[in-house]
Amino acid sequence: MVSHDDFYAFLIASFAIIIVPGPSVLFTLARGVAWGRAVAVLSVLGNTIGTFVLSLVIAFGLGPLLARFHPFSIVLQLAGGCYLMWLGVQAFRHRRSDAEKMTTREAQRPAPLTIVRQGFTVGILNPKSLVFFGAVFPHFVQPQRGNTTVQLVIFGAVFCVMAFLSDGTWGVIAGTAREWLSGEPRRLIIMRSVGAFVMLGLGLLILLSAATA
Repeated sequence: MVSHDDFYAFLIASFAIIIVPGPSVLFTLARGVAWGRAVAVLSVLGNTIGTFVLSLVIAFGLGPLLARFHPFSIVLQLAGGCYLMWLGVQAFRHRRSDAEKMTTREAQRPAPLTIVRQGFTVGILNPKSLVFFGAVFPHFVQPQRGNTTVQLVIFGAVFCVMAFLSDGTWGVIAGTAREWLSGEPRRLIIMRSVGAFVMLGLGLLILLSAATA
């Protein structure tokens, strides 16, 4: 359905956008530092599902709407920025109690479904993926080779698999660093604070980007 040359070009473009740290990677790092490998990987899973749903929405018609109605794109960016800032505030507020519980093995990690849901929200509101899907995907579509929607869905699935592998690796690395520091409450508090400020800063940057767009 898609020529080999076009598919290879798509893989290169996808790899280039995935390796550039964006909301998904920074969110994953923050979660890994805060809670460990399991939470980081579940966050990546939720993020990937959200990203794939976003790709489906683009494939089934949102792309033209975003291209023609710019304010709608801004609204999505504002929502994503606000959500990341809210997560950052929550992480900072509970940094001491969470760190103390972690060192005594009494920590109550967020429920798996909660972790996946939060990752999903970040993924579906990720402005980087939104722009990539809406602006780049159409360039690789070849109507003469079959249904354009099916081609876009395939591109979205491939992109999400690549993103899961890449972001998951970052999550494992961050989670391992956190586990290494698990015996020191003070260090964990610092790590929790760093993760909180990363999410706050990322949310603020997204809001500023939307405001100046």
